[in-house]
Amino acid sequence: MAFKGSPGFTHDQPDQIGILLTNLGTPDAPDSGAVRRYLAEFLADPRIVEMPRWLWRIILHGVILRIRPPKVAHAYASVWREDGSPLLVYTRKQARALQPALENLFQQPVTVAMGMRYGTPSLAAGLNELKAAGARRILVLPLYPQYSATTTASTFDAIADELKTWRWLPELHMLTQYHDHPGYISALCTTIEQFQQQHGIPQKLLFSFHGLPKRYLLAGDPYFCQCHKTARLVAEQLGLADDAWQVTFQSRFGREEWLQPYTDFTLKALPGEGIRHVQVISPGFASDCLETLEEIDMQNREFFLKAGGEHFDYIPALNDRPEHIRFLADLVSEHTGAWQSVPIADAVTREQLAKKEGAGQ
Repeated sequence: MAFKGSPGFTHDQPDQIGILLTNLGTPDAPDSGAVRRYLAEFLADPRIVEMPRWLWRIILHGVILRIRPPKVAHAYASVWREDGSPLLVYTRKQARALQPALENLFQQPVTVAMGMRYGTPSLAAGLNELKAAGARRILVLPLYPQYSATTTASTFDAIADELKTWRWLPELHMLTQYHDHPGYISALCTTIEQFQQQHGIPQKLLFSFHGLPKRYLLAGDPYFCQCHKTARLVAEQLGLADDAWQVTFQSRFGREEWLQPYTDFTLKALPGEGIRHVQVISPGFASDCLETLEEIDMQNREFFLKAGGEHFDYIPALNDRPEHIRFLADLVSEHTGAWQSVPIADAVTREQLAKKEGAGQ
């Protein structure tokens, strides 16, 4: 096997810190062909569907990839922007905003790249961009505040698969969660408060997180607990009464039981309980995407209003809001503190220079 080197590499080139911002991914276009390719990669990941591979391949290629792509493509088309998929657009904006924020914090060169777990640009492409920039120390920051084997661990799998092909491995650090970080909680609270200043205070604030099969929770995945902790910390900081907020779970797939209560069932039931005004935020999504813009702000809005609700608001994700970028910059800085010290070679040079200057006095 030929391991990947660095063309044009010289041993005296300075080290650089690299930051890889990662997210789930998106089809290249809102059409059936692109969606089919994306779903084939996404659903083939054993972290996503834990089922015997032979059986799942029959289901995936014999049924799902024949039926779902047109429907999913239609959903993507309803939220697709002129500049592309919302998830990709916002993740790019986050990476671009994070670059100057980190340059202001760091005392040495830093490069921010981005990559998607599925689709393009891939995680391998992001890693190779950092390698080409001379990054010898790389921090991987998955934009998943709450840890799950289906997201964070899957990202690690793909990172490891790429690095197995490299000749010289970088020093590597990977964040696995930030669900209770004060900066993250503060950014969520600021977003909610500013939204409510314009749109009023609802009778109920729903924290809707992406769902997981319940058996993943029973197998030890901490996602469910971390979601509840995020919501509780936000509610406490906002001073919400216990009956003024609720955690729900969206985006289930298949027939087995998933984490409950379900967001759609909850929104259909709330008008019957006298709740006419709700606001929904999805804190598990760092960037707005199909699941927030189409599933929550379109599908679930309709469920609530048809059930007798009168006022439905979706509170956008943190996206590239200034407080989110500041938090991400601080988070990166916290986890790269040891890397921001003077490199050994430079330290020796400075020590020798100081001795020469001292001897000349």
